[in-house]
Amino acid sequence: TYTPTQLIEEAVEIGLSAIVLSDHNTVDGLPEFLSAAEGKPIEAIAGCEFSVDYKGKELHLLGLFIPQDRFSQVAALMESFIERKRQSNVNLIRALNDAGYLIDYETIKNATPNGKFNRAHIAAELTRMGYTETIQQAFKQLLKPSAGYYKEPQMFSVWEMLDFVLEIGAVPVLAHPFLNLSEEELTEFLPEAKKRGLRGMECYYSKYDEEKTAKSLALADKFGLLPSGGSDFHGENKPDIALGIGRGNLQIPYDWAIRLQNNKTVFP
Repeated sequence: TYTPTQLIEEAVEIGLSAIVLSDHNTVDGLPEFLSAAEGKPIEAIAGCEFSVDYKGKELHLLGLFIPQDRFSQVAALMESFIERKRQSNVNLIRALNDAGYLIDYETIKNATPNGKFNRAHIAAELTRMGYTETIQQAFKQLLKPSAGYYKEPQMFSVWEMLDFVLEIGAVPVLAHPFLNLSEEELTEFLPEAKKRGLRGMECYYSKYDEEKTAKSLALADKFGLLPSGGSDFHGENKPDIALGIGRGNLQIPYDWAIRLQNNKTVFP
């Protein structure tokens, strides 16, 4: 719910050394984000969070340190997915309307900085309208696929997107793995992903308890992946998560950003 400029201003205000903007499946905010950081005492890192498929499950693959001259390439690749996602939103809202949840597509669209939105924004509108008490409740009761209203748009496979992230010279990092996969599934997935070029894995995450953090760090070490971290800040759509520190449980070392940047794939 923040503009890219607002993110930079807030990050500088709270004293972060670096900040990544990694919107879902779009790089539209990155030019403003990088421009807003010019001359400021902060490193702005260009990223994108790609929705990908792995054996029928949705994973999120981060592309970090995306070169500016590759933004158009990312935008071109994601154009078809964004249209599928838009249609998925239309179908979801229509299904909810038919069931008596009278939320409006244009209202949600107009409330976002760039007119693009996802289920988190729909959950926020359901809550604002009083149909659910919290955004979390909206997801659990109405917006997860098993509830019957939401049908996931067709996604790229994790292997296709991993190849693409490497091709554009960015750093591929698996986001919040324990939200999507079990420890057993990760133990199967990570060796192949590492072999194919995965560089890092998010180990510090707002929703992780100490046990999941420890397991994440151990798995990253076991498979030779660099640790990463993120608050997963979404502004008002995740009001319990603060920029940089999450639920107050995060302090991500700046050294981690440097190590990831040093592992970029360089293409001519």
